[in-house]
Amino acid sequence: MSGQNNEVKKVIKEIIEDLKRGKRVVEVKERFKEILSQIDEGDISIIEDALVKEGLPLEDVERLCEVHVAVSKEISAREKMVGPGHPIFILLEEHKYVKDVADEIVRLLPSLSIKEEAEETVGRLAELVEHLKEYNKHKVREENALFPMIEKHGVTQPPAVMWSEHDQQRTLIKKIATLLEQETPMSEKTEELASALRSISEMIISHFYKEENILFPTALKLINEGEWKQIKHSMDDLGYCYFTPSQAIGTVEEVATIKEVKGTEVTLDTGTLTLEQLEAILSHLPIDITFVDDKDTVRFFNQTRERIFPRTKAIIGRKVQKCHPQKSVEIVDRILNEFRTGKRDSAKFWIHLGDKYVLIQYFAVRGKGNEYLGCLEVTQDIAPLKKIEGEKRLLD
Repeated sequence: MSGQNNEVKKVIKEIIEDLKRGKRVVEVKERFKEILSQIDEGDISIIEDALVKEGLPLEDVERLCEVHVAVSKEISAREKMVGPGHPIFILLEEHKYVKDVADEIVRLLPSLSIKEEAEETVGRLAELVEHLKEYNKHKVREENALFPMIEKHGVTQPPAVMWSEHDQQRTLIKKIATLLEQETPMSEKTEELASALRSISEMIISHFYKEENILFPTALKLINEGEWKQIKHSMDDLGYCYFTPSQAIGTVEEVATIKEVKGTEVTLDTGTLTLEQLEAILSHLPIDITFVDDKDTVRFFNQTRERIFPRTKAIIGRKVQKCHPQKSVEIVDRILNEFRTGKRDSAKFWIHLGDKYVLIQYFAVRGKGNEYLGCLEVTQDIAPLKKIEGEKRLLD
């Protein structure tokens, strides 16, 4: 198999060079079809990932992805015998709903230019965009439950490309929502709105095609039954879209937490706690906390009711850089490097997130000898705190 993979790598590199020299997808797809006839569909992603590790730029992988989509054998993940309750089945059922939303958006676009129909059309488009906002939960589940498990099997680039496309979608959906909310006369924004709506529809259909014909078959090839159960548990914890069919979800399972040393006391400088007490205290803090060790590996997060950003157990043992979209990795690396060298001890950011005003703080964690132990991320909704005035001395 190794010799065959080396031959496939060679052909893939040649195809990429042809694309970089200006050849169109249609001109190289026959050679790619020949590759697909020789190996399993899922092996392509593994080989692509190996090429990236050898120095192939990510943009070249994206070029190849276009060819892969164009010539895919269209092996449906449904043919892999996944059924209700399986994470892939759930994701595919959600794809069907969102595809229908994208199709309806495209059908409505001509009506935007018809004066008598424009107002009603805008109303319906606003409803459809709300569905696209809800679809973000689907993306969050993929990013925090499915992608980490694929990465644990050594395949990192396909999830990175899909996450990048998720962020492009989020940006465009936000732009569309803003355009719809603006009080600008429709005649002045019809062209921009229609263009953005057409783009998001095409983007979603293309993205789903890549997932269904590249990412999902790769996942089904790599991930074992026990790992799929872990993914399902994580997806249950993160929650589903309001349009996710209940029959697709299957049973939401409760996972028993087993501690090998439950009841053992932990003695600290300022007191002694049992593990049960310690975990309960951390879970009752009105903040999200996540700890990343000195090797940039996620080691712990608390299970607070106040959680703002999604966390699943799949991130434990994952490099923190993989827990952020590609556009944020440079900032993450800079903070961690400055913590590690002692140049910085903390970093703060604050953003509006719906009705929340979120304060995100990073703290360098150091030992008694000032050695760097890791980074603590603390996240809190401070909107309620900003409303506090005067004093309160009595219990209501």
